[in-house]
Formats: sequence, structure tokens, C-alpha cells
Amino acid sequence: MKELDELEKKLGYSFRDKNLLAKALTHSSYVFEKKEDPLSCNERLEFLGDAVLELVSSEFLYENYPAKPEGELTRIRAALVWEDALFESAEEAGIGTFLRLSRGEEKEGGRKKKSVLSDAFEAVIGAMYLDGGLEPARDFIRRFCLKDIRRHVLHHDCKSALQELTQKDGGVLPEYRLVSESGPDHHKEFVVEVLLKGKVLGTGRGSSRKTAEKEAAKEALEKLEENVSEEH
Repeated sequence: MKELDELEKKLGYSFRDKNLLAKALTHSSYVFEKKEDPLSCNERLEFLGDAVLELVSSEFLYENYPAKPEGELTRIRAALVWEDALFESAEEAGIGTFLRLSRGEEKEGGRKKKSVLSDAFEAVIGAMYLDGGLEPARDFIRRFCLKDIRRHVLHHDCKSALQELTQKDGGVLPEYRLVSESGPDHHKEFVVEVLLKGKVLGTGRGSSRKTAEKEAAKEALEKLEENVSEEH
């Protein structure tokens, strides 16, 4: 499996059992298409990796935020291990390039799907834990997941963060406006804009209005943060 050498360099870990890494990169659609054992996909490794990720992130926050209560630590951890954050980490590690997908999933852009990549990232953690124990998994998680904590916390609860930010700047609340709703009931797409003083700050899309509003708030936050950076 020489093709995985490049990925191992990005991960910063060399697997003794390359089959574990290959399994972590195998999507259920690939297994179904090839008529292989359903258990040979990455879902069980994802289950294990999720638990390792929660342990390591909890340990990190407990050590580094001694003054924060349990509720606050839980909120921060949720922001570090949610789908968007794991998707970013998977992209940084280059995992998408090496995924084994069905032809249908490939055509539908599976290598760029948040759910597919975030699940594969957790599966890689699980594989690493089985191959080398907790230490390499801990090092990997700390390098890829436990950074930019403030940004992740802001983006996890984008609507609240945007409201807090805009209230500090004149006390004006953001307004969400539904732009469009399309598609059949089982596959709806909502488009929402968020406005401040009548000006569009962000646009979001999602399978529900709530998701679209969250994406719009996220885009607005990123724009406001860019403006602050430019001013300084």
C-alpha cells in the first residue's frame, strides 16, 4: 500500500498494520458496491475514534482550563469535535484524496462531503489507537483538532456569537430572511440571508431553515472577523 505513504507523512504517523489505515478510509458505499463484508467499512473504527477523540479533548481542556466549570468545558469540547471542525482537520490532513468510495458517491462529491470526511477522520483516530495505542492518537488529535479553540467556539454557536458581536457594536440585532425554499420534501434546500441594519452580511444554504441560518451567521462572523483583522 505504497499509495498510503504520502498520507502517513501528513498524518505524522507510520502504521505497522497498513490494513487498519486502509479500512479507516473505506466508506460504506464502496463496501456495498464491491459486495464485501459490511463490517469491512470504516464505521466501527469511527465509533472507536469518536470515543478516543472525546477522551483526549476532555483531558486537554481539563488540564488547560482549570478555572472553567464542567458546563463550560462541555460547551468548548462540543465546538472542537463537531462535524465542521473535524471536516477542517480532515481537509488539512489530506484524507479526502485517499478515500475509497463507490462510483456513485464519487460522482456526488463524496471526497468533499463534511459527513464523509469527518467520519473518516474519526476512523483514522480509531485505527491509530488500535495500531499504536493512546500516545500517537493523542499527539495526532492535539496537532489537528485542539487549536484555534476560540474560532471553533464562535463558529459552533454562530447565531449566538453573531448576536453578541453585533450587540456590542450599537446594540442592533441581526435579522434572518428566507430567500428561497426549493426541492422535494425529502431533499429540501433553504437559502437564508442575515442582515444588519438592512445590509446583507452573509448567505447560508442547508437542508433546513435552521441549518441555513447557522451557515449565514458563520459567513457573517468570518467577514466581521476579517474586517477587525484588517483594521488592526
